[in-house]
Amino acid sequence: MSGRALVAAVAAALLSACAAQAPTPAERPASEASAAAVQSEAQRLNALVEAYFEDQLKLRPLLATSIGDKRYNDQYPVSISPEFRAKAEQMERDYLARVQQIDAAKLSGQDLLSYQVFKSAREREIEGFRFPDYLIPLNQFYSAPNGFAQLGSGNGMQPFATVQDYENFLKRVDGFVAWADQAIANMREGVQKGYTLPRVLGERVLPQLQAHVVAKPEDSIFWGPVKKLPESFSAADRERLTAAYREAIETKLVPAYRRLHDFMRDEYLPQSRTTVGLDKLPDGAEWYAYRVRQTTTTGLTPAQIHDIGLAEVNRIHREMQGVMRQVGFKGTLAEFFAFLNKDPQFFWPSREALIQGYVDIKNRVDPQLPKLFETLPKADYEVRAVEPFREKSAAGGSYQAASEDGSRPGIFYANAYDLKARPKWAMEALSLHEGNPGHHFQITIAREQKELPRFRRFGGYTAYSEGWGLYAESLGPDLGVYTDPYQYFGRLEGELFRAIRLVVDTGLHSKGWTREQVLEYIDANSATSDARAVAETERYIAIPGQALAYKIGQLKISELRARAEQALGPRFDVRKFHTVILADSALPLDVLEAKVDRWIASQQGG
Repeated sequence: MSGRALVAAVAAALLSACAAQAPTPAERPASEASAAAVQSEAQRLNALVEAYFEDQLKLRPLLATSIGDKRYNDQYPVSISPEFRAKAEQMERDYLARVQQIDAAKLSGQDLLSYQVFKSAREREIEGFRFPDYLIPLNQFYSAPNGFAQLGSGNGMQPFATVQDYENFLKRVDGFVAWADQAIANMREGVQKGYTLPRVLGERVLPQLQAHVVAKPEDSIFWGPVKKLPESFSAADRERLTAAYREAIETKLVPAYRRLHDFMRDEYLPQSRTTVGLDKLPDGAEWYAYRVRQTTTTGLTPAQIHDIGLAEVNRIHREMQGVMRQVGFKGTLAEFFAFLNKDPQFFWPSREALIQGYVDIKNRVDPQLPKLFETLPKADYEVRAVEPFREKSAAGGSYQAASEDGSRPGIFYANAYDLKARPKWAMEALSLHEGNPGHHFQITIAREQKELPRFRRFGGYTAYSEGWGLYAESLGPDLGVYTDPYQYFGRLEGELFRAIRLVVDTGLHSKGWTREQVLEYIDANSATSDARAVAETERYIAIPGQALAYKIGQLKISELRARAEQALGPRFDVRKFHTVILADSALPLDVLEAKVDRWIASQQGG
């Protein structure tokens, strides 16, 4: 029996047992019958969402690996193949039909939240299948080739502790090779249909692929697990696995990366588009509008978001001018930006010093967290440098979640490439965003809520998660940071950049802005280095709409806090407010707002 069938059978058996043991409504008072109906709908919903999550783990084994579920660690699906996409779409449609049969009026509390989140997510996913993202399957920012290299490095989420672990990854290699060949086929189809990666992004992908075309297996990132072969393995296993990894790198991985590289260089890039906006593709305006709705979980239009961005840029500029006066700088804001990006006092002498700087910030912040939070995550996180093969195009920081069982900590990846692009004054805000109380806090607390359905514990909404990350940056004064006005300026600069994103992302994909126009706008309005400005601009080109989530989410969370403070006055407790925001996992912003409003009403009634 398949995993999906097994789950369905178990759920059906449980429900049948419950029904067999329960008296009929005619045998008891109406109030009891009503309670039984509520319970039945809740049971049906919980069985449904659990079955969905099991099906998702089976369909998307990397999700299983990411949460520490080892059942599918030997599988790597060709997620861009016609067969996979058809299966994924049918699964979404099936579950939407099934959840629509549940009577939401008979649900309350967490069950009602689960229903709302699950149903709306299925609807959004189904809407997205009309857009051919599979024809543009990789970019310099998010790509399977980069992700697979992290997976197989020995330092990622793939475990390498047992002989079976090592053998599992070898099986995944075959899946990745099939993915790479499918990507080439899809990109050829994309060229024919007018869907291509902008040429400037394709040029950034080439060195990422070339990094894995090595002369010797020992020079490959995939040799990392071999270097770490446990001493507990038998001599025979060590010898066998070493030979197997050598063969996989030489005969499978290097050729696959070479095929991708050479195809893109020789065939794809000459036919790639010179435009950068999503709206320049067929059906592109509708595609971007969908991405905006999907990312922000709001009904805001690109034009509305553009105007919000312009207003926020002006507001933050005024605050920055206050900091400039505080430190006694004489000159314009643009001259202050230039000073911050050039003066040697603001830069580390080495990569190691930069990483240690982030560790020091973590050690200052962590003891202060109980001031603002009732619940702290059980799992810890550690700081690591972004790997060399992807650091040139990677963001300044990113977060990888801890495993569910706590055996793998969360990881804050800090980019140490080009130290002149990593000023000290930006570090405290970035640490709060990616580590505590930002992404590590929000994601880990959600995953540790064992009473919630797994699709919520391990799901996510970009506007919620990135909105929380940016909101977390504002908590610095209560957490022992931003005591240096330059660091507080760094917090403002981080917020400013998220506001700029509202302007330039919508500019790129709905207003015809060029890459050069975006760079000019960033240069004129921020203290961002040239290197970071280029990387950020090309990120917005690569993943349209994603950058909108930060500021839109933060504005909503800040708005809800201000609403609660005004309504509750001296009864407002920031620790309880943060519990309300974090306790029930990631939510769409409209669902979150309704939840906070209910909490405010309950506090007023008390």
